Amino acid sequence: MPLEEALLDYTNLYVRFVADRRFDRDHPIWSAYLAGLREKVDPGDWTYHFYRSRPHHVQPASTIKTFGCFSYALGEPGQIRLHFHNADGHLQGPLSGERMPSRLSELASLVHHVRAQRETVKQVAGVSWLYNLTAYRRLFPESYIAEATVATNRFRNMPLWGQFLNRHGGVRKDAASLFVHRLYDQTSADDLARCFPLHPLAVSAPIDAFHEFYAQGSTIKFDR
Repeated sequence: MPLEEALLDYTNLYVRFVADRRFDRDHPIWSAYLAGLREKVDPGDWTYHFYRSRPHHVQPASTIKTFGCFSYALGEPGQIRLHFHNADGHLQGPLSGERMPSRLSELASLVHHVRAQRETVKQVAGVSWLYNLTAYRRLFPESYIAEATVATNRFRNMPLWGQFLNRHGGVRKDAASLFVHRLYDQTSADDLARCFPLHPLAVSAPIDAFHEFYAQGSTIKFDR
């Protein structure tokens, strides 16, 4: 497989650089990146340099509204899609027990807003590697997580690649090393998804389940 094709179809670089999801191989920004890649001795250094030169779009362009670490975008008719980004500047991690009340408050506000402003929305959906983590799963009603399925063909998206970054933006070396080790053993592109330590999970539930869950308020336990 040509390198340029692999970078477009099997990494998140296009989205990071161009900030859209058209995946236009002739886009001027993408073309500029590839042109530099052909000229540079170290493709890793050039990729990092090019990334640093681009504006950093924290939230997808499709984002409708943000509530702290959470935001939502419109999905299929009658559905919103939930997104997470670490916007918490506290010393404790955004998914720590100490910060759980803040996360639950943000989600409760988001759900209240959607129910009030978008009455046609009946379903909440999400896709992320984070749904593998107990610290993240406990923020949602059980019905949202209960029938989680592995989301396939997500090579272009952060729901897959985000697992290699820690909350400070640095590389999680253990996860990266495991990925590289598994990658060396692959002989075709068919099983690339197996190289990732965690798979992105697709989840969904009625928005009423969220409303009922957050209405419990003080009955939710904030375990460390």
